[in-house]
Amino acid sequence: MQILSAQYVITSAKNPPLIDGALVIEKGKILDIGPKKQIFSHYAQAEVIDFGESILFPGLVNAHTHASMTIFRGLADDLPLMTWLENYIFPVERHLKPEWVYWGAKLAIAEMFRSGVTLFADMYLFEEEVIKAVEEAGVKATLGEGLFDFPSPNYGPLENGLALTEKLFKDFAEHSRIKIMACPHATYTCSPDTLKAVANIAERYDALIHIHLSETKDEVSLIKARYGKTPPFHLDSLGLLNERLLVAHAVQLTDEEIELLAKRQVKVAHCPESNLKLGSGVAPVPALLEAGVCVGLGTDGPASNNDLDLIGEMRTAALIQKGLTFDPTKLPAKDVFSMATSLGAEALGWPELGCLTKDGPADLAVIRLSSSHLTPCYDPISILVYSARAGDVTDVMVAGEFVMRDSRILTFDEDEAKQKVLEISQEIKALLGR
Repeated sequence: MQILSAQYVITSAKNPPLIDGALVIEKGKILDIGPKKQIFSHYAQAEVIDFGESILFPGLVNAHTHASMTIFRGLADDLPLMTWLENYIFPVERHLKPEWVYWGAKLAIAEMFRSGVTLFADMYLFEEEVIKAVEEAGVKATLGEGLFDFPSPNYGPLENGLALTEKLFKDFAEHSRIKIMACPHATYTCSPDTLKAVANIAERYDALIHIHLSETKDEVSLIKARYGKTPPFHLDSLGLLNERLLVAHAVQLTDEEIELLAKRQVKVAHCPESNLKLGSGVAPVPALLEAGVCVGLGTDGPASNNDLDLIGEMRTAALIQKGLTFDPTKLPAKDVFSMATSLGAEALGWPELGCLTKDGPADLAVIRLSSSHLTPCYDPISILVYSARAGDVTDVMVAGEFVMRDSRILTFDEDEAKQKVLEISQEIKALLGR
């Protein structure tokens, strides 16, 4: 049994922070939570870790990544999405190796720990290697193999990818830290038959489907020309638009499409920095939230962002809506914090995460308030959203176990992951003739 205490304990965006709060942890769960003095007196025999002048908060949720693309960070920048994909990313990915994906994921998880992430979504290739990294690191994840109509460097033809997806569903059905989802890449890389086949598998396993949707104007025009419908209505005609669908981006939406997503209870992963960098636009997040859509926050991959800093993503998400609408009240800090915690957890199929509650999982992070840019602290949620940065997080716990303590990752060798990715980058440079 352990007691963790801090000057501020944020249990959720909905509740006022506990001043001088504490929580009791036993067997991976929060046994009790309340004022520090009360907790200390009731559990006098427990081990105490007092973080002092710190903010203790629910672990953040990164709702959309291609984590292993750390190996491509900075490979191609300042390009439109389709140029970036078709001329740079897809050609290099044809040479992708399992060990590249494994070490790329390890480095990504280290980066995410340093911004307080305890749960993330991942869609990529050789996803079994990402799973291996997740298991070793002690993080939680909802993930799946990326599916395309064209051959994959991992599984080859599509039918093998569908079989692999089904195998992952079976193999990880009872895993405590991993959930599998079906991951068709996009409406422009997956035919209607592919999408229906994926939906059939996901329905059998009552699982999430994750897909890129309405990311750019060009995508919308292409799908409309190809199928006579915009991407959301195209998916709806195929039966995919429902409560088990998580769409990434959702930038180019009409009011009618927002209403449709809300009606079908579709979840959205908002990735503001990637959308900005690729010139895709800005998702209508306030309208989605007002319509009742569950919107989580994601970084996208580190090849298009170019980082996995979810704390920075919160700040960007809030600021761009205020600038676009000329309204400083749009997307306030509490709403963005909800997107990065409870709404993201709900979107990924972990409704019990993203908050700190009695009998709930002990998934949390700590920021110490000793840095100049975190001084003073009038409102801890405001500090997290508008002032904090990746690297300010000192401690991270998943299921009651520290995975990072005093800024040191405990579950794997971060320096080894860095070195391996540096070696992989030399292989990639050789492939590109650089």
